[in-house]
Amino acid sequence: MVHSLVLICEETKMNKGELVDKVSEKASVTKKQADAVISAAIESIMEAVASGEKVTLVGFGSFEPRHRKEREGRNPKTGDTMVIPATTVPAFSAGKLFKEMVAKK
Repeated sequence: MVHSLVLICEETKMNKGELVDKVSEKASVTKKQADAVISAAIESIMEAVASGEKVTLVGFGSFEPRHRKEREGRNPKTGDTMVIPATTVPAFSAGKLFKEMVAKK
């Protein structure tokens, strides 16, 4: 009889509430203050990228708008070719310190 080994990898995630808790603890501020700062930072980054700016946080990474050209694709249901219009999407590139920290884990 052959036995197979099944490895179950549990995905770990951090949501905004957990991030607020961590920041509150590390910065010695209230959760309300941490939430306000995190929300303001995220909103500011989104507004800047939406207006075409690149936001760089040294060591962490960069957020920027990337332009995708018009291209040809296929409808998965019918197989017919179709034109996918040009668009702009947000993109994140991890910084050197962030990449090194993740690689060590």
